[in-house]
Amino acid sequence: CSSLAIGTTTGYRLFSLSSVEQLDQVHESNEIPDVYIVERLFSSSLVVVVSHAKPQQMNVYHFKKGTEICNYSYSSKILSIRLNRQRLVVCLEESIYIHNIKDMKLLKTILDTPPNTTGLCALSINHANSYLAYPGSATSGEIVLYDGNTLKTACTIPAHDGPLAALAFNSTGSKLASASEKGTVIRVFSIPGGQKLYEFRRGMKRYVNISSLVFSMDSQFLCASSNTETVHIFKLEHLTDSRPEEPPTWSGYMGKMFQAATNYLPAQVSGMMSQDRAFATVRLNICGQRNICALSTIQKLPRLLVTTSDGHLYIYNLDPQDGGECVLIKNHSLLGSGKVEENKENDLQPPVPQSYAATVARQSTVPSTSTMPGYSEDGGALRGEVIPEHEFATGPVCLDDENEFPPVSI
Repeated sequence: CSSLAIGTTTGYRLFSLSSVEQLDQVHESNEIPDVYIVERLFSSSLVVVVSHAKPQQMNVYHFKKGTEICNYSYSSKILSIRLNRQRLVVCLEESIYIHNIKDMKLLKTILDTPPNTTGLCALSINHANSYLAYPGSATSGEIVLYDGNTLKTACTIPAHDGPLAALAFNSTGSKLASASEKGTVIRVFSIPGGQKLYEFRRGMKRYVNISSLVFSMDSQFLCASSNTETVHIFKLEHLTDSRPEEPPTWSGYMGKMFQAATNYLPAQVSGMMSQDRAFATVRLNICGQRNICALSTIQKLPRLLVTTSDGHLYIYNLDPQDGGECVLIKNHSLLGSGKVEENKENDLQPPVPQSYAATVARQSTVPSTSTMPGYSEDGGALRGEVIPEHEFATGPVCLDDENEFPPVSI
C-alpha cells in the first residue's frame, strides 16, 4: 500500500504514497486511451494495462524503460488482473488464466468457472503460497481456494448464503475476508483450512454494495467500503481463552454474558449476538461512488486511504488504540497536472548488468524470425497469436531480480 495506480480516459498514472502532504507522480502514460485496468507489481517497473479500445488484450510494460514486454489476447473481455512475484492471474467472465510471471508462460487455464460478471478474484501477495480465491457459484457465496503454486484446488469454503461481492487476502496469505452482495456480514477465514475465524456485522438496516475489502499489513485491522458514505474498520482480536474471575471491562463482561447466552439461543439469533461492531469509521463527503481503500503506514503513522472514482485521494488518521471516527487530514486530486518524480534511489545505486531492465533491452542472439507460440492450446486465447522470442530476452525474464524489484517487507 505504498503506491497508487489509476486508469483514465487518456492513459494511466502511477503515484508514490510516501507522504501525506505531497503526492508524487512517478509515471504518466498517454499511449493507450481509456485504461480500465492498471496493475503494478509492487513498487517495481512492471505494469499491466488493459484498455477499453482492446478489452481482450493484456499489455505488459516496463514503464521506466518505455518498452512493451509482451501482450496477450483472450477469447473475451478481461475483467480483472492480479499479480505477485510468482504468478499473474487474468480473470474473464467464465475462465481464469494463471501465468508464470518470470517468463509470462501460461501454466494453467481454469475453464467453465461460474459466471463472474465483475471479475471477482483475489491473489495472495505472498508468493510463497500464491493462493487464489474466486466464486464457486453464481447463486451462493461459495469460495474456491486454489493453490497457484501447485496448480490444484485447495478447498471450497461455504462463506455466505448469497453471491459474493468482495474477497481479500491478508499480507501473508493466511487469512481471507469475504462479503456477499447483501453486504451486511463480513467473514474472515483461515487459509488454507477455510475455518471461520471472525464475523463482523457492517449493518442491518440496508443492503449495500461492498466494493473494497483490505487488511492492514500486520493483519490487525480489516477495512470495508461500499457505495454508502460510511467506511468501516474492524479489529481482528479474540477474547483470551483464560477466564479471569472478574472481567476487566464492562464490555468484556457483556461479551462473556452474550457468549454464554448463545448456548441457549437459536443459531440465527446467537450469530447476531457474537458479531463485533466496527472499531473505527469514516464518514465520506460522497455517496454512491465506487471507491477503493487501503490501510497503510505513512510517515510512521497508521492511515486510512480512500480513492474515489471521481479522481480524489482522501487520507485519514486512524487511532489504533481507541478507534472511533477517523479524522480527514488531506485531500488530493489525482487528475490534475502532476510533476513526474524521478526515482532518486535508483540514481544512488550503481547499475547492475544483469538487472531486468538490461535483460529486456538486450536483443536476443536468436534470429528475429524465431517466435514463441501464444498459449492457444487451452482454448482461451485467440489462436494465431505469437510472441517474438526477443521480447522474453535470452532466457527467463528476471522479474524477481532483487536489484530491480526490491523484496517486499512484511
